[in-house]
Amino acid sequence: MTEKIKRTMESLEANNMKTFYAKTKDEAREITASLLKEGETVSCGGSVTLCETGVFDLLKSGVYNFLDRSAEGLTREEINEIYKQTFFADTFLTSANAVTESGKLINVDGNANRVAAVLFGPKSVIVIVGANKIVSDVNEGIKRVKTVAAPLNAKRLNMNTPCAKTGECVCVSGNAGSGCGSKDRICCDYVIMAHQRIKDRIKVIICQENLGY
Repeated sequence: MTEKIKRTMESLEANNMKTFYAKTKDEAREITASLLKEGETVSCGGSVTLCETGVFDLLKSGVYNFLDRSAEGLTREEINEIYKQTFFADTFLTSANAVTESGKLINVDGNANRVAAVLFGPKSVIVIVGANKIVSDVNEGIKRVKTVAAPLNAKRLNMNTPCAKTGECVCVSGNAGSGCGSKDRICCDYVIMAHQRIKDRIKVIICQENLGY
């Protein structure tokens, strides 16, 4: 475990978020499985990290009642209904766009369904992050969103945004709310999570490997 990871985990714990350390993505998946109960209702946000770790496949294994908004053949209305049902899930799983060494989680969303579920609703939230997402402070985290996370995700999702074409936000030096006016913009809602009132509701698994965007 690096000193940076250790500092970050200690800060998250001080903010009432339970932390776990994984050396590899396989260990991250094993820790995730240990935090889930057979038959419980689970849901997740869109996440490259969940795919890379095999957690998405774990959720689809049939062991859990998985509210899968990516299932084939769903209509827009059915997907929106799953977004609403997610608030009543036992566990919500996602990654984060950045985590600061002072113990803050930074998440940015387009539809806000992911950040909404992290903030409120599900009894438990599991956040899996690679060491590549650890930043020194919030400002560096916002910059990471504008130069790494948003451009790569916009490109992956085939969005017609300036960042998908150039690799960075048109307002890379601006504040959290600044950005383009594209109808495809995915960095619409910025959420910074600090001290948590419900101790250990948020569980953060930090993997020493690089994961996701």
